[in-house]
Amino acid sequence: MKAWQHFCTITKHRWKVREGCFRVGLYWQGLTHDLSKYSPTEFRVGARFYQGNRSPNAAEREEKGYSEAWIHHKGRNRHHFEYWTDMNRETRQYESVVMPRRYLVEMVMDRIAACKTYQGDKYTDESPLAYLERSTDQKLMHPVLLRQLTFILTMLKEQGEKETFHYLKENVLRGKPFPWEV
Repeated sequence: MKAWQHFCTITKHRWKVREGCFRVGLYWQGLTHDLSKYSPTEFRVGARFYQGNRSPNAAEREEKGYSEAWIHHKGRNRHHFEYWTDMNRETRQYESVVMPRRYLVEMVMDRIAACKTYQGDKYTDESPLAYLERSTDQKLMHPVLLRQLTFILTMLKEQGEKETFHYLKENVLRGKPFPWEV
């Protein structure tokens, strides 16, 4: 039963990401988003730790101290900021780098879809920003990416999806500068 519920949850999430990506013109990313979740490495963990109200990776992490499914996932999906780390030539330490804008936009769609999927009727356009503010992600993200993401999710909160998606399509994906860059 949990396997079926997990399958339905990840499929619903993918459909919501696809809808958002299609609205801004990211058709290939909408079609291929999170396909690794159906791989045995990720799906088995998802089915075993399925709860319906949060990522099964969190439960796996609580039990094992790490999430093998998450390690697999973030290494294959460019819309996760954790994918964008590399060795700094000068410091010889791993650091985050700025992710390309098309993956930033997919990350926005992913966060919106995750909140809609897990929160259901309780979702508001403020939910993705509130999730970011509660998370420890901010410490690990490249400062430029964090500023861009915060700006976009604040716009979502204040102006709604229609205006935010228009901005993503017409400004972010076209490489136009963010307001503080002009």
